[in-house]
Amino acid sequence: MRDRTIAALSLVLGGIVAAPSAFGGGQEPPPIPGETGTIALDGTVAKTYAGIHAIAVKTADGIEHLIHLTSRTAVHGVNDTTDALNGLSEGTRVVVHYAPAAGDATAVEVDRIASDGLHEMHGVVTHVDRPAKRLTIRLEDGSTETLRLSDRAARNSGRDVRDASTVVVYYLDEDGDKVAHYFKAVRPD
Repeated sequence: MRDRTIAALSLVLGGIVAAPSAFGGGQEPPPIPGETGTIALDGTVAKTYAGIHAIAVKTADGIEHLIHLTSRTAVHGVNDTTDALNGLSEGTRVVVHYAPAAGDATAVEVDRIASDGLHEMHGVVTHVDRPAKRLTIRLEDGSTETLRLSDRAARNSGRDVRDASTVVVYYLDEDGDKVAHYFKAVRPD
């Protein structure tokens, strides 16, 4: 009788302890490569939504992504940074760095690509040094350019880039340095 009681109690207690994890409560899902951290999206602002503080970004494949902006969203390449929507209008080329959270995409950083914003450079990688935050590329005219990588670019950009990869680099001139905010491999022309 005593053994049956202990066995029954063990099953009940085991079920109580196991129940939260069986139903997903109190436990984070395992990280999924490519879906955790920040993700970069290269495209054009298709629409702005001031009421919900968001933008729709259309990528080269024609898909529109709704990106939410917050007061903490850093916007590079605009003069007035008091509101993340300032300087972002329909047709503006952007690279949005966002963190997917609960099905929503919330921008951490927006890079505005324009003559008065981030600049664009094309070349072939001769060296990537992520710990030192340096990217060296050979330009079409044969000269080389070494750019400093922003913290985010060193961590997240161009994960498929190797030496001899053809790349596009989006950068800002900061205190005499060219600082790459985003780079990715592209097909050679």
